[in-house]
Amino acid sequence: MAGCTSRCRQGVLKLIQSLQRLVSGTLSKDNIDDELEMTMVCHRPEGLEQLEAQTNFTKQELQVLYRGFKNECPSGVVNEETFKHIYAQFFPHGDASTYAHYLFNAFDTRNDGSIKFEDFVMGLSTLLRGTVREKLEWTFHLYDINRDGLINKEEMTEIVRAIYDMMGKYTYPALKGDVPKQHVDSFFEKMDKNKDGVVTLEEFVLACQEDENMMRSIQLFENVM
Repeated sequence: MAGCTSRCRQGVLKLIQSLQRLVSGTLSKDNIDDELEMTMVCHRPEGLEQLEAQTNFTKQELQVLYRGFKNECPSGVVNEETFKHIYAQFFPHGDASTYAHYLFNAFDTRNDGSIKFEDFVMGLSTLLRGTVREKLEWTFHLYDINRDGLINKEEMTEIVRAIYDMMGKYTYPALKGDVPKQHVDSFFEKMDKNKDGVVTLEEFVLACQEDENMMRSIQLFENVM
């Protein structure tokens, strides 16, 4: 069982690397054909055409991603433990566990404790190739921890603190404990237009579109995908 889990972790890391090459254009058609041949998985998911219509990936890209996903994770799902392990490798100088937990929940659209291929691809499609509006909506749902359609200060503080913890002391060597709260207070001053103590989706999108620095800060997590 441990060997399967380790293999799955390594496989998802390889999958992310392949995806980065697909997005950057460094994975050529010949490379894609080679990778398809190497995966040796014949099963194709039902609804591949539907996924192509719902995402910003081509059918060929989806085939590469799916076959790699199934070859390395035969169960077809990634659990939270594996997801956290992956993020720990991206951020060796910090503690990524809390942020990975929230990000996992954002990908786990079925709320069943696992990320299936469809969840993985839909989320990555939005983060990597979605419109500005789509990315901001996805980010809003990440910050909306209790899923009530609103963001309060406590929720935003949780996410911001998790990001600081993930980046580590080498990135923020002189960071004081109250900095995340100050950061959130500043955000809320700009976002909460009607001063009711919560931020709606429209307030969130509008504030981010109006402030370039806020947009960069809010979308910091995209840098790891």
